[in-house]
Amino acid sequence: MSQTVDRALTILASLGEGPASLDQAAARIGVHKSTALRLLRTLQEHGFVHRQPDHRYRLGGRLFGLAQQALESIDIRQVAAPYLASLNERYGHTVQLAVLEDGVVLCLDRVEGRYPAPPGGSPAPAGRIGTRAPAAATAVGKVLLADLPEDQLTAYLDDLGTRAPAGPGAAVSADRLRTELADVRRQGWAVDQEPQGRRETVSCVAAPIVGAEGRSIAVCSISAPGRLAAEAELGRLLPELLCTAEAISLAYGGAPTPRWCENRCGAKHVVRASRT
Repeated sequence: MSQTVDRALTILASLGEGPASLDQAAARIGVHKSTALRLLRTLQEHGFVHRQPDHRYRLGGRLFGLAQQALESIDIRQVAAPYLASLNERYGHTVQLAVLEDGVVLCLDRVEGRYPAPPGGSPAPAGRIGTRAPAAATAVGKVLLADLPEDQLTAYLDDLGTRAPAGPGAAVSADRLRTELADVRRQGWAVDQEPQGRRETVSCVAAPIVGAEGRSIAVCSISAPGRLAAEAELGRLLPELLCTAEAISLAYGGAPTPRWCENRCGAKHVVRASRT
């Protein structure tokens, strides 16, 4: 391990016990104050450390944000797994769980559909957990972008034109995307046909999973090769998908307004006792 990284991590761990002065921080990692000061200033610039008015250092807000994201990502995968499997078992299509990370869609979990090979060809390669895709080019990404706070969405759209397309269908104008996202936000779901390779397309319908604060923390989607299921055909499964997404939201601790029969996804919506 790099000595600098080791010292920075040691300082962060020590600050978990409470604020520390420069002298105390230097003593904890056994270095001169000038070395400790350089480390602390670098950590401060990245939001991992905050300098208080009394000149002592404490853990910064960015650490808490990262910790929350990590917990949500890990927990939501565990909570969602049986619902994804159930949806896949009932309809045979690919079911995916994904989140938004640094402006791209990250696949957290995936249950593959079972499809025959196309005439004269071989089946498309299966997707993988951990795969990333441009958010603007997918139904899953559009659901997540549509629920961003306005300042974050504006920053994303402003930056959209400065980035080179990251894959097929990734190029889209900011104005067009904003219009599409407004429609997604209004209806509460997204449907799209996405390119996969040179000839194959994939139809996808996606719905948000809502966290305790009322914002989308992840997305559940159903997808199938375009040759087997067009957008309209896959869209007929929308009620099933919305039911599954809401059941996952409730199981995770969110508080969406139930709109669909719980018998569709086989889940019992737990009625929690009032905290008042």
